[in-house]
Amino acid sequence: MFTKIMKRGHRKVPKSDVIESPLPNSASSLTVNHASRVAVAPSVANSQLQTASAAPPNSGVVEVLPLLRDVPVSERHVLFLRKLQICCFTFDFSDTLKSAREKEIKRQTLSEVIDLVQSGSCKMNEIMQEELVRMISVNIFRCLPPASHENTGTENVDPEEDDFYFEPSWPHLQLVYELLLRYVVSSDMDTKVAKRYIDHLFVLKLLDLFDSEDPREREYLKTILHRIYGKFMVHRPFIRKVINNIFYRFIFETERHSGIGELLEILGSVINGFALPMKEEHKLFLVRALIPLHKPKCISVYHQQLSYCITQFVEKDYKLADTVIRGLLKYWPVTNCGKEVLFLGELEEVLEATQSAEFQRCMVPLFRQIGRCLNSSHFQVAERALFLWNNEHIVSLIAQNRHIILPIIFEALERNVQGHWNQAVNGLTGNIRRMFLEMDAELFEECQRQYMERESKARELEEQRELAWKRLEAVASQSGGDEMVMVN
Repeated sequence: MFTKIMKRGHRKVPKSDVIESPLPNSASSLTVNHASRVAVAPSVANSQLQTASAAPPNSGVVEVLPLLRDVPVSERHVLFLRKLQICCFTFDFSDTLKSAREKEIKRQTLSEVIDLVQSGSCKMNEIMQEELVRMISVNIFRCLPPASHENTGTENVDPEEDDFYFEPSWPHLQLVYELLLRYVVSSDMDTKVAKRYIDHLFVLKLLDLFDSEDPREREYLKTILHRIYGKFMVHRPFIRKVINNIFYRFIFETERHSGIGELLEILGSVINGFALPMKEEHKLFLVRALIPLHKPKCISVYHQQLSYCITQFVEKDYKLADTVIRGLLKYWPVTNCGKEVLFLGELEEVLEATQSAEFQRCMVPLFRQIGRCLNSSHFQVAERALFLWNNEHIVSLIAQNRHIILPIIFEALERNVQGHWNQAVNGLTGNIRRMFLEMDAELFEECQRQYMERESKARELEEQRELAWKRLEAVASQSGGDEMVMVN
């Protein structure tokens, strides 16, 4: 649905329809008193000010205005401002029949403004741009409704359920987001002027909206923020900092946020554009925010995007592979098998971009963990760990360091072959054993000999333990049964 919106055709507007900037003698057609900004124009004639001043928002009165193309060129800028004021009206969408006429007027007005901005024929001055951003702010910046788990009071909500919340006011909200998007991507927009209105406060409120439970709204927000990041270089450090803080709060406080996946999608393209050598700030972001995102229980909702970001870091700077792999091991799940399968998939992607030197730094703890996965009673975990040997690059890394790796995992391989309940796991393990045997028969036989010795010693210890207990039982039975106390 979103792609269809994005590919909407451009309407050609005749030259007579172009909204010109106010003429010199009427350049100050409206005084704008913004709460956070100095007024940009002096006072105007009372007649023009009254014309531009519509009824206050939500007063219940919506005036029907003529189309912009139907009025003289000299009056169009005033009409444009009046249309923006009409679009500042907000309505109650819980009742579809309430204010139906006014809702339709606003919808048509928003559509007209979108067509105007999209056509590229609208040369908006500063007053128009400020009022446009103010209207957009009035519509989209709002208190989000309580999350679904807050309404029910339940904590065990499955984050993967498809029971999405849909914003009732979306028929208007979608048009406002579309207008903001068209304004941001417009080639006629001067960023030096626009940054006065799309400022840090605007961006901060925009990022707050990513917690919306409506996936359609988050999709628009993702596209718009990505465009703002690309067009407004002055905002880039601020955007990264705010996203960082959102992640911190999610990881260490709430573990609940609807837009983590969308924020990670934006970061994926941002990381892809990092210059080399990579700044220390970016490396700290990886260590302090991205890697700890493996901690929350609901990682499955955003793991695909997180894995892409992590892999991008390693592909950008291969020296980060050791840091990433050790970070994965730190947050490796103990009892969550579904999460463990995700980790193994991500590990394969990271290892595929890992060079030999970095692999050698972390291979001992890494293959101890892989050995535990091989012996998992959950067949999907064991099977996913065995699939690592299907990757040629990983096999080459293992082959180069087989003298260290094979002794670590040999026991796990033997236990699978001898007694794993799943036949597929049993068969895959046999294939890997043969691979190691063909790779280095002498090393394989040495590992097998050491394994047999350990097993023999273990059996001897078990026999001695059983014999010691039998002797104790015999002595206890001879000393008199009445005072005998058996300890389990």
